[in-house]
Amino acid sequence: MPRASDLSPLGRAGLEATQLGFGAATQGGLFEAVSEDDARAVFQAAWDAGIRHFDTAPWYGYGQSESRLGAFLRDKSGYTLSSKVGRLLEVGIPPHPSQLEKDGSRGFKTNSPYNVVYDYSYDGVMRSFEASLERLGLERIDVLYIHDPDVMNLSVGEVLEGAGRALAELRDQGLLRAIGAGMNGWEMPLELARDGRFDAFLLAGRYTLLEQDSLEFMDYCAQHAISVVIGGVYNSGLLANPRVGAHDNYAPVSKKRLERAFALQAVCERYGVPLRAAALQFPLFHPAVSSVLTATRTVSQLEDNVKQFELPIPLELWEDLKREGLLEDRVPTTRVSQENA
Repeated sequence: MPRASDLSPLGRAGLEATQLGFGAATQGGLFEAVSEDDARAVFQAAWDAGIRHFDTAPWYGYGQSESRLGAFLRDKSGYTLSSKVGRLLEVGIPPHPSQLEKDGSRGFKTNSPYNVVYDYSYDGVMRSFEASLERLGLERIDVLYIHDPDVMNLSVGEVLEGAGRALAELRDQGLLRAIGAGMNGWEMPLELARDGRFDAFLLAGRYTLLEQDSLEFMDYCAQHAISVVIGGVYNSGLLANPRVGAHDNYAPVSKKRLERAFALQAVCERYGVPLRAAALQFPLFHPAVSSVLTATRTVSQLEDNVKQFELPIPLELWEDLKREGLLEDRVPTTRVSQENA
């Protein structure tokens, strides 16, 4: 049974992260505004639960997530902090189309005067790193990820020559403990992993109880001592509450995917286990996975995530999922491989 405070290696330089991490996109006002007090209350609840792995990005709230998380962590120690590069913040420019919802409003509900400029160049990444430290008000960032370079259709070579070169230099100077990339897809991360310079990847939504098409990437990382942090374990909410009209990877769920989610839920219910618990715990069976990130808006949601993460799950549940064809036999469902890795 995992504990939120359990530690795993993250990267290759002796850095560790709690197996349950906290993603701070919501505290940047994702989809709806969040007050300073409410953001701090959720950060505090995560800290009280033993979580010491926090992830943020300039993109989240156009700087608001970084500034709020930094203010909370300023008097703390013993935590692992990651942020991202690839999006610079500037005043006096129009919103990038990627920032806008269908109604024309910005996706992050905040009064921040900044908007986003995509910049994965060497100079842009160096500027982004300095700007993040300033917003955070902290002396260090442990991990920096290249944020969604696939969104801008960059080639692997362009990513490596610009952002990759800058991050490697910052690590070599001792200013970072680990470097990597964070994306929703696994194909580019696999190519980047093969380059050999990256320590860790943040993979959102592509290695979950619902889908494991990324297993080639996951296995490669395990074989080469590259850490993977998993986000999006609920596939945008589908595995938190399967229902008609649920979202799956930020879009309305298809009939086929909904039926699969219902089938997963039915097996869990036979053992009295909430589907949320299985979804949260499943990724950690893979030996490449260091931590699972969750994002919550309220203290009660945070407390429920911790409860589900720490809930005992019978081994037979995972075996039943394989017998029913809901998990492939080759997908890890025991902790033996982790302990021996």
